[in-house]
Amino acid sequence: MQKNYYLIAVLIVIMSMVPFFFMFERKKPRAREVMMLAVLVTISVLSRAVFFMIPFFKPMLAVVIMSAIGLGGRCGMLVGTLSVFVSNFMFGQGPWTVWQMIATGLCGFAAGILFSGRYVEKPFYTVCVCIYGFFAAVFMYGPIMDTYSALLYTGHMTGKQFLAIYLSGLPVNIIHGFSTCLFLALFCRNMERKLRRIKIKYSF
Repeated sequence: MQKNYYLIAVLIVIMSMVPFFFMFERKKPRAREVMMLAVLVTISVLSRAVFFMIPFFKPMLAVVIMSAIGLGGRCGMLVGTLSVFVSNFMFGQGPWTVWQMIATGLCGFAAGILFSGRYVEKPFYTVCVCIYGFFAAVFMYGPIMDTYSALLYTGHMTGKQFLAIYLSGLPVNIIHGFSTCLFLALFCRNMERKLRRIKIKYSF
């Protein structure tokens, strides 16, 4: 029964990502758009690799969020999913990869919907983005990965087992949320402006 739950969950996660890649291909992106996407994915992967010695303190989600704010939610989804897939060739591929892909991609997609092209010149803009980054890591990315852990390690899923796994993962999620918030505070506005100029210049 446990394996059935796990297999079904993995299939659902994979199928949920298919529409985004289909829409991207259907849009027939130009070479410059693919190149920009590749550059953002490279930056995201390198940001994860640079901090590999500090557990759970990773700027990758912040880079994904900034990409989404600058170029839109669909770009955020693609940068998030591809960054995880590529970086896991260094950190280890496995069934957890698809869960990380959908969790990171959804955080980017939601950031694009909430912030792309909005409130840029408002004084509270950076604060709102940082708050979103913290909550996305703690209450979106974290619970999705905790659900993966629950499906993997529990034979008979109960509410108490899920709650225990979520609570045990909360310190890790808070560290991840703090790092995401910190890197957004340091780089969000500047990167958003640069991406916005690129978007206008090359008509993305």
